[in-house]
Amino acid sequence: MPSRREFLIISAGSLLAIGAPGFAKDAITPARNAIAVTQVAGDGIRLAAVAVEYDTPLKNAQLSADSFRVAGRTVTGVFTSTSADPVDKAEAGRFVIVTLSPTDDNALLAEKVQPENANRTQPSTGSGPGNAGDVPPYDTVYRRPQASIVQSNALTMSNGHTLPASQFALETTQVKNPVVDEFQSLEFHDPKTGKMLRYNLFVPKGYDKKQAWPLVLFMHDAGATSDVTRTTLYQGLGAVVWASPQDQARRPCFVLAPQYAEIIADDNSQTSSMLDTTIDLIRVLSAQYNIDQKRLYTTGQSGGCMMSIAMDIKYPDFFAASFLVAGQWDPTLVKPLAHQKLWILVSQDDNKAWPGQNAITARLEKEGAKISRATWNGTWSAEEFRAAFDKMAAEGSPINYVTFRKGTVIPPGQTTEGASGHRNTWRIAYTIEPVREWLFRQHR
Repeated sequence: MPSRREFLIISAGSLLAIGAPGFAKDAITPARNAIAVTQVAGDGIRLAAVAVEYDTPLKNAQLSADSFRVAGRTVTGVFTSTSADPVDKAEAGRFVIVTLSPTDDNALLAEKVQPENANRTQPSTGSGPGNAGDVPPYDTVYRRPQASIVQSNALTMSNGHTLPASQFALETTQVKNPVVDEFQSLEFHDPKTGKMLRYNLFVPKGYDKKQAWPLVLFMHDAGATSDVTRTTLYQGLGAVVWASPQDQARRPCFVLAPQYAEIIADDNSQTSSMLDTTIDLIRVLSAQYNIDQKRLYTTGQSGGCMMSIAMDIKYPDFFAASFLVAGQWDPTLVKPLAHQKLWILVSQDDNKAWPGQNAITARLEKEGAKISRATWNGTWSAEEFRAAFDKMAAEGSPINYVTFRKGTVIPPGQTTEGASGHRNTWRIAYTIEPVREWLFRQHR
């Protein structure tokens, strides 16, 4: 009988290159191949574009959205690039990037499965996913990104030659996962706990051991519990946003994204042994690389947020600051957080995290903590978030508690209860750049 991991790979696979025929050997069409390009957004990974590689460069000005058709998808734009990565957009290049609508029904690649041979465990009490240490009866897998593309209009190459429109479909034969591909997928065997932890590690491109570098730890929620290492990178922006070219240019750092195969924190304010194993992993990485012990940061969503809280309680001097997204904890246990630096973000539609954080912050104030509070609108533009952040940050409080106004982070047709409130909070949370900036300004 296959293992749980083998079942997942057999049933849905991971993001791999797909072999397929080319442009039907059309001699007058010098397209070398087509590459499926993915993009991670707040709600998960999508097939976002197709990159078509030609032998001869094309000019951007000679392309339009109707130059190509992609089966079952809506083309939103076409431009030239010097590589299969859309960030390398240029006035001319051998790659044509065909962007696809993120709202297409089949754009998202995630699929929930329930392996027949999984060790099913029941939630302890309430509506939580289970007890800390449980292996849940579900998992999320990701369809192979693939596309079939047709050059529907004639194209003029930079050398003046014209490529006529083609009736032949070119199938993608490779996959490009920008940012995600920059992470190493590794395993840590903890000699202290005897546990094995899969993890993803981003090492900054300009890493120089002569200087100390900050590290951001991101921990996923219970819905991403899996033994497929890259699941946490595919689920949303919580890990990959810190490793994006834009963030690395402004705030170069290591990014650590563990992949937990068990529930790490539960609604009874208990954690699994992965808490200590994760701390041990950071210590080992700090010995391997020159990681600045005064600039360690933790963040996480839902269960990952609760694990961050538990770490801050058990190891109050370990992290310089924490970004806590959509989580709660027993307020009688949180006294060690009173003198830490926290940015807390929840939705008023979240019937666990909102009352939970209200109780936590009330308790911290009794312990002498200075806390700034604000209510934001989840539909704001980047400029509006920046203005609201600046107003709040001007108060200079070490703890900042933000709630999204009721109804502003829930897409139409979705429930406002429980985990859905979590999910829609973190779709937005990691896109708010000034909060990411705030985290990096904190030092221990």
